[in-house]
Amino acid sequence: MDSLKLLALDTEDLSIVSAHLQDAVFKTDGLSFDARHRIFSVVVNRFVWENAGGRGKSFERRRAVVAFKRVDAVRSIGIDRNNKDAVFSLLAVNFDQNGEGPDGTLELVLSGDASVVLDVECVEVQLADTGGAWETNLKPRHPAA
Repeated sequence: MDSLKLLALDTEDLSIVSAHLQDAVFKTDGLSFDARHRIFSVVVNRFVWENAGGRGKSFERRRAVVAFKRVDAVRSIGIDRNNKDAVFSLLAVNFDQNGEGPDGTLELVLSGDASVVLDVECVEVQLADTGGAWETNLKPRHPAA
């Protein structure tokens, strides 16, 4: 499969990006905020859900970068920035709009009751695979709620 490149400019687009990022894993040092350019980015190992339909076949992950633009502030819960070996699994990306305008908060919902919350001017998110795929025999599982 070719490298994935997606752009989200509204909540409908964001739901597609979120689906492709489900179960992406990253280490603490993969988080970066460039306050001057108002870009928050995360380097992840993305599980390739779009190729995971068949039984008995191996699965794959790809290195990817997700960039959140027009970010005014970043807050995190449950993340120790000094623990560079901590690994998080990204479960979803949600947007909560403030009133009638395009601004609001983007929340990166992570495993272990952790999260990253971004105050944004509007939804503008880019996801791009940056490297080749590698095989894994492990498919993420989610117990029924």
